[in-house]
Order: sequence, then structure tokens, then C-alpha cells
Amino acid sequence: MVVLAENRYGKSRVRLLHVKRHPEQHDLREWTLDILLEGDFESCFVDGDNSKILPTDTMKNTVYSLARTSSAVCMEDFGQELLAYFFERNPQVTRARAGISEKAWQHLLMGGKPHATTFVQSSGELQTTMVGRNRGGEVSVIAGFDNLVILKTAGSEFVGFLKDSLTTLPEATDRLLGTSLSARWTYAASAHSFQSSRSRIREILVGVFANHSSKSVQHTLYAMGEAALEQVPEIEDIQLSMPNKHCLLVDLSRFGQENPNEIFQPIDEPHGSIEARLRRRS
Repeated sequence: MVVLAENRYGKSRVRLLHVKRHPEQHDLREWTLDILLEGDFESCFVDGDNSKILPTDTMKNTVYSLARTSSAVCMEDFGQELLAYFFERNPQVTRARAGISEKAWQHLLMGGKPHATTFVQSSGELQTTMVGRNRGGEVSVIAGFDNLVILKTAGSEFVGFLKDSLTTLPEATDRLLGTSLSARWTYAASAHSFQSSRSRIREILVGVFANHSSKSVQHTLYAMGEAALEQVPEIEDIQLSMPNKHCLLVDLSRFGQENPNEIFQPIDEPHGSIEARLRRRS
């Protein structure tokens, strides 16, 4: 006998561009949303009965309609509003999740001042959140960002590592350290200032990366996560991913030239992958 063990469905890649038209300037946000619902949908899968199915097109329309009247100031708040809307109107839903990512639009600087109605996308960084809730339960909020590309030209070394017959990597006491940083952190149930906490965490991570005397990517990753947990009590854990974006020193000796740590060849592939999750000791 076959049974439906679990199921979920929803709408993916719902794109929303929201312009807030204030008298002095406009604000712009671009979000992409993924919505998933779980619940009493077995009759649709087993019998082809769609009477409990909310069309995914309706989910898309809900995003736009709710955004028009929403008082949310950040992705996390909007995610909670969206889930509450689905629960209120769909008693068959037992769990809902909303994943949201935000592109980095900023006011264009002209003459050193931000232009009121023109924007520029200066990086590929994405702000992210995943809001989840069971019916009658507390909301869980995981937030973070992807693809924050950062590089430092001093304060990084890599020596004393394990060597065997296949090791060709030379030790480096003064190397470039570059990465495409991704971060995820879990908010405590009592957290509510998501926007300010996000800015603070990002500032801490970048600041530690810049100032840490790095013995390895692992060493710096731990210092970054440790500082975030120590300085932001609203979060319970943090996961960091820091691929090592190599920049190889170019040998110019064959051209009769010296290379005093100035000319490098960026290498995208292959690259090292370093990840870890840190939490407070229980």
C-alpha cells in the first residue's frame, strides 16, 4: 500500500519591486519570494480533488496586494504578515514558509549627494530571510545574506599546514584573502528589531574580516562568528560560508622583473570551501 508521507506546494520566484514615494525622496526595494504551504492536501494528490488547493497564482497576487497596504519595514516583518494572511484564510494549512531575498539598490550619488529618484545596483549581494510558522505556533526567523564579495591585501597568512608527497602549495606569510561571504543566523523568539540587527551583524562580520590577523580562512571565519554572537544577543547561532577566492602571485622572473607582492592572477575555479556554524555553549 502506498501512502502520501509528506507534501508541500507553493509559488517560487515571485518578483516584487516596491517604490515608496516620499515628498523628499523615493525609496526602492526589490524582493524575490518563495512561498510553501503544508497541510491537508492529500485529497488533491490522491483523488484529484482540488477543493482545498489555493492556486499558486493566487499566492503571487497576495504578495502584490499585501505589499500595497503593508506596514512592514523589512523582509522579516513582511514574511510574518504574509504567513498570517494565509493562515487566516486557509484553515487547511498547517505550516507555511516564506523565503525572501533582496537586491542591493542604493541612491545614485551625484556631486557627492544621493539623487532623490535614481538608483544604482552597486554589488551582487543579496539580503535573505526565511520565515516559518506552524499554525498556532511561534514564528521562526532565519536571516542572512549571500555573495558579499570582500578582499584584504594584508593581515593574512597560511603556514604550518599538513604536507605530503602531493603538496605543491608554498607557505605564505603575506597573501591576499578574498571571499564571497554568505551568512545565516537564527533569531531568538524575543527578537523584533530585524533591520537594525541585520545591519549590526553585517558591520561586525566585515569589521572582523578587515582587522583580524588571519592564520587561515577557518581562523578568520571563527573570529567573525564569535564576535557576532558575543555582540548581538538577539541571535542564537550563525552559519558562515567563506569560499577562498584565490589570487595567485604571478612569477615575473622569466621577464627579468621582480614582483613585490603586487601582480596577481585571480582564480575562480577551483577554490577552497570553508563553512561552519557557531552557537553559544549550552
